[in-house]
Amino acid sequence: MAMKTTATIASFGGLKIQGEDDAYDFGSGAGFYVDATKEPWSKGYKMYSYITEEMPNALLSSFKELDSGRVSITGHSMGGHGALTLFLRNPGKYKSVSAFAPIANPINCPWGQKAFQGYFGEDEEEKWKESDATELVKTFKGTLNLLIDVGTSDNFYKQGQLLPENFVKAAEESGNARDLTVRYQDGYDHSYFTIASFADDHVNHAAKYLFS
Repeated sequence: MAMKTTATIASFGGLKIQGEDDAYDFGSGAGFYVDATKEPWSKGYKMYSYITEEMPNALLSSFKELDSGRVSITGHSMGGHGALTLFLRNPGKYKSVSAFAPIANPINCPWGQKAFQGYFGEDEEEKWKESDATELVKTFKGTLNLLIDVGTSDNFYKQGQLLPENFVKAAEESGNARDLTVRYQDGYDHSYFTIASFADDHVNHAAKYLFS
């Protein structure tokens, strides 16, 4: 039995929305794996539905050898945020989850606040919380099967954009830390070198649950 991997984009683009391409952390640069509800982004920025429904349905219909009951998810940075929230919002859909330097508590960091204000609106507190891994883990019922790697020299970690400690605290307080592994890798940063350095561990983490 073999593992097959699929990579996805960070956001949609080309919708000709004013300001869409103005920043790396919003619009075409960062969809944050949510279904936007605020105009004009709600017209096409539906990354959550794309990852959980549209893309897997297309893959399963095109490649009959794929097993819909054996799926794991992983991601880096904003993609790590996406992996965590998709796993936590869909208990049982994924066998395991892992992340490199995830944005683990977006409602409390500048990146997440900017994105959620834009995609949901300032007053949509519940929408913000349902797209925040730290909030979701507080009420999660299931087994986490989660591996996280964060580099101690990651500038975004130092700037308070990632906040993995908040996630760990929420998992511990809700009794969900049993199957959680968070590793702080000394001297590693936010780059793809960090991903390459520990990718085998994340593949093996997924394989453990996919083939069990």
